[in-house]
Amino acid sequence: MCGRYSLNKSKIELEERFQAEMLADFKPRFNIAPTQLVPVITSDSPKGFSFFYWGITPDFGQNKPVAQKLINARAESVNEKISFKGSFQRRRCLIPADGFFEWKKLGKKTKIPYRFTLREEEIFSFAGIWEEYETVSGESQHTFLILTTTPNELVEEVHDRMPVILKRDQEKKWLDKYTSEEDLSKMLTTYPAELMQSYTVSPLVNSVLNDSPSILRRTSPMDQFGNYTLFG
Repeated sequence: MCGRYSLNKSKIELEERFQAEMLADFKPRFNIAPTQLVPVITSDSPKGFSFFYWGITPDFGQNKPVAQKLINARAESVNEKISFKGSFQRRRCLIPADGFFEWKKLGKKTKIPYRFTLREEEIFSFAGIWEEYETVSGESQHTFLILTTTPNELVEEVHDRMPVILKRDQEKKWLDKYTSEEDLSKMLTTYPAELMQSYTVSPLVNSVLNDSPSILRRTSPMDQFGNYTLFG
């Protein structure tokens, strides 16, 4: 599962990295959560950023409320399930990010948040699919979800799933509408652990209301009282 991620980069950095134009304003985000409006790059518009809601309504489920939307899909079966097959074939997207969060369970009640990034904390992209659907009020809305796969050795210490991170040379092919399903499936692999890093972060990330740089600061291990101590 991937339920939170960060994009602590400027509009200019994103445009340079993806060679795409962003017409709307964008400020760095530190705690992106489902239902929020965030930038993506779609197969329909690969030269520009679009702003979609995180959380997708399947083809067969029109007019579903936000609470019933999905945020992830398993990469192993995305091309087989009727709920995702159409999007996988025709509506793929890149979701820019510079890190994602997972929570490690300690006992029945305690969960420690971890942040996972690439080694140099550079921008990368999740593999995603998107959908257009009609709301109850008749308004057209665009949403997306993130594909997940089995974890690498780094992530599996915390969680049993991880988002599909595309290598930079795969991004163009992922958006290309003529890429075969076989080639697409080959991209949906586990990102190498040796190219990533992780560290514990402040429990501030637990609330979607918090979206500040302090969320990304490294923390020391949880002390005996269950608190975190922030350090530079």
